[in-house]
Amino acid sequence: MTALLLANARLAGRFDGLVDVALDGGRIAAVVPAGERSAVGGPPGPPPGSVDLDGRVLIPGLWDAHTHLTQWALVRHRLDVSEATSPAHAAVLVRARVHGAMTPVPHGQPLVGYGFRWAGWDTEPTAAVLDEAVGDVPVILLSGDLHSAWASSAGLRYLGIDHHPTGLLREEEWMPASPRIVAVEDDVADEMVADAARAAAERGVVGVVDFEVADNLAVWRRRVGRGWGGLRVRAGVWEQYLEAVLAAGLTDGSPLAEGTDLVTQGPLKVISDGSLNTLTAFCFDEYAGLTGAGAHGVLNIATDQLVPLMSRARDAGLRCAIHAIGDRANALALDAFAASGARGSIEHAQLVQPDDVARFAALGVTASVQPEHAMDDRDIAEELWGDRTERAFPLADLRRAGVPLALGSDAPVAPLDPWAAVAAAVTRSRDGREPWHPEQSLDLRTALEASVDGRSFDLEPGAPADLAVLDVDPLAVDPAGLRQMPVAGTLVAGEWTHRGF
Repeated sequence: MTALLLANARLAGRFDGLVDVALDGGRIAAVVPAGERSAVGGPPGPPPGSVDLDGRVLIPGLWDAHTHLTQWALVRHRLDVSEATSPAHAAVLVRARVHGAMTPVPHGQPLVGYGFRWAGWDTEPTAAVLDEAVGDVPVILLSGDLHSAWASSAGLRYLGIDHHPTGLLREEEWMPASPRIVAVEDDVADEMVADAARAAAERGVVGVVDFEVADNLAVWRRRVGRGWGGLRVRAGVWEQYLEAVLAAGLTDGSPLAEGTDLVTQGPLKVISDGSLNTLTAFCFDEYAGLTGAGAHGVLNIATDQLVPLMSRARDAGLRCAIHAIGDRANALALDAFAASGARGSIEHAQLVQPDDVARFAALGVTASVQPEHAMDDRDIAEELWGDRTERAFPLADLRRAGVPLALGSDAPVAPLDPWAAVAAAVTRSRDGREPWHPEQSLDLRTALEASVDGRSFDLEPGAPADLAVLDVDPLAVDPAGLRQMPVAGTLVAGEWTHRGF
């Protein structure tokens, strides 16, 4: 790691002059008034290895606290059907890709698309609709929330499913079959992930938490062995792969391989309920229009199973990341944190009762939230959760209660772009629409602080030299423009991963 001096920088939110920031050994060595080079161990004048930022703004690099990195890398090359308003509309998009694209779908391989949101459609998608559009071509479409998939008859056969009443696979029907469509060759997957990491760096991203449903210990050790660089990764572990992590003696933050600290051990990930768009987020009240079994959603793991699993992670020095979307799922996840003594986060926290907001704070549980989901789901939330939406995506309530916040995307559910997450958290709006429950919006500084992994905007010496260089001060802009925030450069451990000036 080479020493570097970033000269004539501004710090976000401060107007007390320019500073020089010295980097050494992958960390911030010093922050001094511009021009006082002797204070950072060198003579006056521009030293070797200096870069003049010319008044650009230097901030801690951005983190995405919830991604599925391989799936995001694949989705960047897949058919987007997110604009579909009905099964027939989606089928038109599929037919155009199959019959109108310059590059045909490889023989024997499925056409994979993503992004449809069927809960708001008037009719349920069926295999027959896709069959009529493309015949015997295997088609598999992933829902926007990744909790369901819609397949043609040939697509079902590709997944190993001979008979299905509709072709819409939900939750436990879909999850076991999902690895079939992410099973690309390792070298192909690794290059696609590296390309996605380069694109993330262009948005100022220095790190992600990766919750890919895979043997992440093996996957990331392979990638490190192939020279991974440019992005920090905390690799989550799922229950089915936990034994290998425990056998390796890894604890929270342990490097997964010798020679680099870019890839470290992340938390145990457990999915406790489903999702809003699949009508499976586990709620105290019934979904509007539903009665009987399943009207409250689905609980995927009982508390008496979750508690010992979390206790085991705690004893091994691992944090826990518990997926909970419905208010009842959040309450039960908090029960499990209290009973197990585990530390960690609840992922999503989309519908929370007021008493449970206070319990988040009392237990020290982080709310790892994805504000862009509120923009995607506002209409379906109004339809299915009705008068409960005043406590949906309750970011301001959580903040006021003192709950630690971490912003993410859940890519590929939303794009891996923290500026979009910050914009959604602050404005509660997108595409020119009126803000949705603006009383739950965050102030700009809070949203940004929840996106930099706990780093100080004052760039304290000793902190990792993971930085973003911006042309404007993000704390002084109109929040409406955050989605287009220009990023001039990004450094990880003091090395440029993106430089556009």
